[in-house]
Formats: sequence, C-alpha cells, structure tokens
Amino acid sequence: MAVGRREVRVSFAALVRIRDDDRHVLLHSPSRPGSFSPPGGVYKSFAPAARILEGLGFRADRADPLADDMRSDLRGFLPAPSLAGFQRWFATGAYREDATECLRRELAEELVESGLPHLVPDTFGADFEHVRTVVEGPYQVPGKPFRQVRRLEVYEPVMNGPAIARLCRSLVEAGMDETVPDAICATTEQIGHGRSGTALIGAHSAYLVSGRRPRLELPMLR
Repeated sequence: MAVGRREVRVSFAALVRIRDDDRHVLLHSPSRPGSFSPPGGVYKSFAPAARILEGLGFRADRADPLADDMRSDLRGFLPAPSLAGFQRWFATGAYREDATECLRRELAEELVESGLPHLVPDTFGADFEHVRTVVEGPYQVPGKPFRQVRRLEVYEPVMNGPAIARLCRSLVEAGMDETVPDAICATTEQIGHGRSGTALIGAHSAYLVSGRRPRLELPMLR
C-alpha cells in the first residue's frame, strides 16, 4: 500500500547499554545486515490494543523478510492528526510491553540470533534502570513521502544478582572475541565514527553515550 503524504511513521523502542569502561556491546542487526546496534528493539502491543490502534488509523510497517518477527511491533504509519493520540496511549502503558518485558524478550531473541543461546537463562530475571529517552521528529525522511517520529529509551541492567553480572561479563567477552562474529565491542569514538573495523555501526548507537546522533540511520532490509 502506498504511503500518503499526510502520514507519519512511528517507531518506539527500548535499548540496553551494556558496557565495560568505554567498550559498548553491539550485536549484529538482521534488519540491517552488516551493521551492529545495541541490544533491544521495538515495543510490542498486546491483543487488546488492536482496537485502539485501529481507531487511530495505525498501519503496521513490516519488512517482508522479517514479517513474522515484527508481528505486533509498534512500528508503522499513522494519519498525522492521530500522532498525539498515539503518544498519549503509549504513555499510559496500557496493552503494551513495558521496558522490562521488551528488553528481556529482545535480549533472549538476539542472543539466539547471535549464536549465544547458552546466555538466555541469565536474562530471565533481569531488571533495568532508565538512562535517557530521545524523541526524534517529526522530521521529513529524505527521499520518502512521509515524516517520522522515533522514540528510543535507553536502559542499563541493574546489577542485582550473579546472573545479570555473568550475562554482562559474557557479552563483553563475546564482543572482544573475534570468533564470535555477531557481537562486537565499540568505543565511544568508533560509535561516533560509525564503524569498528569492517563493521558498520547503526546511528542510534550514539544514544548509548549522548542524546544526539551524528548521521542518518541505515535503511532497513526490504
């Protein structure tokens, strides 16, 4: 379906900052092959939200190769007048994941995708502390007939037990291990530059260290 000029694309996500000194853990992004980004992803809605989203005119944005994985994602298109209503609904927290649910799910999924399934049990009781929230837009997307709003919330793991400490330590070790191709550790300088060796770094990785990003985001797989 064609995107209308009066539509706004929305994408609301949570990211987790796992670091050791100035080394930040980034994982390979299946939606942007060849690039690495912080663990985390888009919030998902629950079934009772369907009527609310339908009333707002929400239309899901799904990349065909990853359509099943993106089911229920809060990523899609809205009529421009519905944006404020969508933001108000999101702020209530009703019928959607909270940050803990989102990040536990995303970590488990991404660990499997990154060849580290043995670490999944250490995510089960993880808790997270809010670092910052960045809202981008609405801004005109270059080459596209729509504006975009992205909300990205950054969290850190709460070190409240041996499991989460073990998980973070293991991820840093994996990021430093060249035999683990789907995990890297990137410095603040590398994140700002957008590359660590041959690995591209997603622009929103900059929100791990500040409230600004230096460049446009890489396009998603279509």
